[in-house]
Amino acid sequence: MELEELLSKYHLGERKFHQIVLREADLIDLNLSGVDFQGADLRQSRLGKSVFCQAILKKVNLSESILWGTDLRDVDLSQGILRDADLSGAKLIDANLTDAYLSKASLCGANLTGAVLLRAILYEVDLRPTSERRTNLGQANLSQADLCYANLSSALLYQANLSGARLCRAKLTQEPYRSPFPSDLTEANLQGADLSYADFSNAILVNSNLKDADLTGTILNNADLRGAIMPNGQIYSDFD
Repeated sequence: MELEELLSKYHLGERKFHQIVLREADLIDLNLSGVDFQGADLRQSRLGKSVFCQAILKKVNLSESILWGTDLRDVDLSQGILRDADLSGAKLIDANLTDAYLSKASLCGANLTGAVLLRAILYEVDLRPTSERRTNLGQANLSQADLCYANLSSALLYQANLSGARLCRAKLTQEPYRSPFPSDLTEANLQGADLSYADFSNAILVNSNLKDADLTGTILNNADLRGAIMPNGQIYSDFD
């Protein structure tokens, strides 16, 4: 199906376009709210500034696609493939990214508040701030996600669930030349997480839960650990 035909059918009320192939398509600045692209092939497509609120994008392949500032609120991207995709500034509030593959994707300045990234692969993902905003993962569910080598410098992770997640060699430091703010993991749940060799220099970990976390080689220089539950179950202030 050609793009023009798809848009015509969408405007006539059709929403289901399962397994459609639109590689390298231009879907810029369109409103496709509620569209059902389950299993679609959208590799290397351009979807910047488009609106996909409440769309079904389950198992969609968006590898190497550009989604700058795309509105993906309440979208189902579970099991989606977004390898090397650019989602800088995208709105992913309450999006479902369970089991999604986002290796080496860029999510700089994206808003993932309340998003579900259960078991998602975020290997080497870029979550640094843009010149306009910080990446927001507040209250996001990243349980058992793979964030090894990810760059979360200056990211907001307030009350995020990172239980059992892998953050081996992840970077959660402050980058003053990009943002004056440190990574904020206030009240985050890191129970049982692999934080080995991760860099939390200057990070805020106030009242976070680090019980049973692996801190082998973890860098915590100047990190704020007030009230944090440490791997042995003790509160940080108890033995500081």
